[in-house]
Amino acid sequence: MITTKDLTKVYRTRDREVTALDGVDLHVRDGEVFGVVGQSGAGKSSLIRCVNLLERPTAGTVTVDGQELTALTGNSKRAGKELRRARGRIGMVFQHFNLLSSRTVLGNVELPLEILGHSGQERTRKARELLDLVGLAEKAGSYPAQLSGGQKQRVGIARALAGDPKVLLSDEATSALDPETTRSVLQLLRDLNRQLGLTVLLITHEMEVVKAVCDSAALMKGGRITESGTVPELLATPGSELARELFPVGGVPSAPGRTVVDVTFHGETTTEPVISKLSRTYNVDISILGAAMDTVAGKQVGRMRIELPGSFEDNVVPIGFLREQGLTVEVAAVATPAAGAASEAGSRASGAASPDEDEAARAEESAK
Repeated sequence: MITTKDLTKVYRTRDREVTALDGVDLHVRDGEVFGVVGQSGAGKSSLIRCVNLLERPTAGTVTVDGQELTALTGNSKRAGKELRRARGRIGMVFQHFNLLSSRTVLGNVELPLEILGHSGQERTRKARELLDLVGLAEKAGSYPAQLSGGQKQRVGIARALAGDPKVLLSDEATSALDPETTRSVLQLLRDLNRQLGLTVLLITHEMEVVKAVCDSAALMKGGRITESGTVPELLATPGSELARELFPVGGVPSAPGRTVVDVTFHGETTTEPVISKLSRTYNVDISILGAAMDTVAGKQVGRMRIELPGSFEDNVVPIGFLREQGLTVEVAAVATPAAGAASEAGSRASGAASPDEDEAARAEESAK
């Protein structure tokens, strides 16, 4: 539904250039909720504004619903008729609502319908239907100043749906809301995705948003997408930074001669007593250093960091057992009798892998 190829955006001033997007390739499938995650300055907002051509890309292509929007821009700074028509199939929800304070809730939702040329009776009927859809039918005569933040965002969503779009873009739509209101707005977006068959592209810096509603996700850094995929795929990928961010677990070896392993549970494995089976089968004492469990895309997913006695070579068979149960397993740390837990923790904090980690990684690769 949404595809960008080698998308580049460079902002130029008199004395310098800033590259906000650096060759971004993105593919959002029809009917899915796709989240783009990253810190401030990663290029997320530039990306979403280039998708609907509010920002003209410096290079690359944007295709939405089979139509290449970048081919419609022409040489004029103003959008032509074909581009405006194409944008009509793309709804946009903003972080700060952007409601007109002088208009009622109904009038704000009617505004895009006025621009599209609908008659007064038709746009009132349509606007009331949309307000009912987002749960604000009784607020039609109220003004934005009389609404809560969550209600204002629901009006913004209703307004974005006025043109019957196939795609809904959300630029940090929940970042100004409290946690409870955020959950209700995210649930509304998920419900609209299912009821209307909308494809939703979410820009966010909150991992909880990805957990709550996203089918797929991408991580942006420095204007580039560093990894992307469906959420289950990412969680099953050893070394995935997004998976670590979604389910952070901590802990270092408690003593020399220990191996720390990160285990990801998904699907049926979340309800199986796999760790206790491992302990009984191989008569091994297992310490749980950290764990996180949550519902992602409607399915239970969890990560656990466990500690096994002995070196990696001593634990090849138990680690193999965990993989045979359908779990994703990644060696997080190895503490040798000589180095001890303290040196291991220090080397990991500095971002450098110890020689023992490198050796464990090579042994693990050969064990696969």
